[in-house]
Amino acid sequence: MPRHGRPISAIALCLSSIVIIRPPLRLFRLGSLLIIGFLLLSPIRAAEFDLQNATIADINAAFDAHALTSEKLTALELKRIETYEPKLHAVITLNPKALDEARALDAERKAKGPRSPLHGIPVVLKDNYNTTDLQTTGGFYGLKGSLPPADATIVAKLRQAGAIVLAKVNMSEFASGGAMSSLGGQSHNPHNLDYTPAGSSGGTGVSIAAAYAPLGYGTDTGGSIRGPSTANGVVGLKPTLGLLSRAGIIPLALSFDTGGPIARSVYDIAVSLNVTTGVDPRDDATQKSTGKAEKDYTKFLDKGALKGARIGLASDFLGVDPEVDVVIESAIGTMRLQGAEIVYFKYPPQLLLAKTEIYNAIRRPEFKWQIQDYLSTLKPGFPKTHADILALSEKITAPTPDGVIPNPTRLASYRQEALCPPLTDPIYLATKNEGLAFVRATVLATIADNKLDAIVYPTSSRRPAKIGAAPEGEGGSGRGRGGSTETVVSYDGPGPHPALGSPPAPSVPPGAGGATNIANLTGFPDLIVPAGFSVDGLPIGISFFGPAFSEPKLLAYGYAFEQATHALRQPVNTPSLPGEKFTY
Repeated sequence: MPRHGRPISAIALCLSSIVIIRPPLRLFRLGSLLIIGFLLLSPIRAAEFDLQNATIADINAAFDAHALTSEKLTALELKRIETYEPKLHAVITLNPKALDEARALDAERKAKGPRSPLHGIPVVLKDNYNTTDLQTTGGFYGLKGSLPPADATIVAKLRQAGAIVLAKVNMSEFASGGAMSSLGGQSHNPHNLDYTPAGSSGGTGVSIAAAYAPLGYGTDTGGSIRGPSTANGVVGLKPTLGLLSRAGIIPLALSFDTGGPIARSVYDIAVSLNVTTGVDPRDDATQKSTGKAEKDYTKFLDKGALKGARIGLASDFLGVDPEVDVVIESAIGTMRLQGAEIVYFKYPPQLLLAKTEIYNAIRRPEFKWQIQDYLSTLKPGFPKTHADILALSEKITAPTPDGVIPNPTRLASYRQEALCPPLTDPIYLATKNEGLAFVRATVLATIADNKLDAIVYPTSSRRPAKIGAAPEGEGGSGRGRGGSTETVVSYDGPGPHPALGSPPAPSVPPGAGGATNIANLTGFPDLIVPAGFSVDGLPIGISFFGPAFSEPKLLAYGYAFEQATHALRQPVNTPSLPGEKFTY
């Protein structure tokens, strides 16, 4: 928040008071002169604005002081995109009317006041959010030019709140695989261009870290908000399944899918929830949030929230990367200093051994059949079935003149998905109905047995990977070194059910791949906050995880940790540009 010094008007008031009042006592006159001298010599501190560090509250303070307009803010963001996009490759589509919308919102602010704290704030969207005025592609070249019939519910809420959709950004193709797509190419980590920004919301993570916008939205099916948040050193929230509507978002697997915000501060995450939560008749899952969504999540932000909290560290996910472990242990030390009680614990081994198999057995068949429901809403000329997507993907064997590139990792997943049975299959139904109940019950029992207020763990057990490195570990967010959102295994048949993956390699200890898909299997919320950096300057994040609809508590703990550490760092490859820093 900006800090304002003593206003000049206060000095003038003191001076005028002394002129009007004629004190008879020499001592009082001397005291008055001393007061005048103190006021005149005291520095008058102005507010400082820095685009790369500004929260939405800072931006609104500058708006209120008439030091900044939405038009100027939008122009600054567009200049950053123009300058840094050639090396980051985060944007698929820019909104050509963004400046016009900003000018209109400035006029509305002047005439009527702001609609919300998001009034005039530029926002970037992962390109699987439907927007009627900008193409929605899922990163797949076969959907280039597709204009869906209605905005996604989250998009409609953002626009109603006065936000400006600045750009649609790159993603893992159809939200699965590494941080690349056949349409958008490979995105790059702004902290080190040779490294992955993780998937599948990689373009959103890059855009927020590079200050293309103060706020962005991704989706999370197995860790796809959280991987890019930790890899790019920003804040992200995978909310409780049902807190935010998924209507109008291209599905990957509706048993797990949720949209969610990515930003540069916990405050910005909280304020974004104020305008995006709520029951939506277009998404039955939101019925779960009836009476549980808060009107103002910012009221829970408390620097002292960790005092007395009993925080569990899931130590299953340590011991993979020493540099990650050092940062996490330092984070634990900070929480202790803030008054938290830390409990080291491990999940039951049967959960760790089963979680990825349960995830894959549901994720793969659901995409095959649920994507067809989405495709049926599009205009003629676009693919209508999973088989159409596979056929189009197989046609791209080399980069084309118009920029389309092969995506062999996603192609391998398409081929696996094609083998999956219908959603009436008994194994799929048993896994969905019994497997997910097992995971939820196990996690809740673990929390209860250890009397925990929340769980923390390294969002990624490993540092971000170099682009092109082979994926390691299980899927879910790019916590494997290659940034994949799921395990890709071959199926040659006969053998295991085609919806299932292969068991983890014996050399990989249970839990080593990461914990993020536990939040998807349970539907529980997970907040990511920057925790530190590796010796080579790569971000490392920490997750705050808890039961359904515990966002207020997680935001409180995350905010307290953030304010104690201030671990956010500007990427070395996207420095400030002229006009982004000013005093008012």
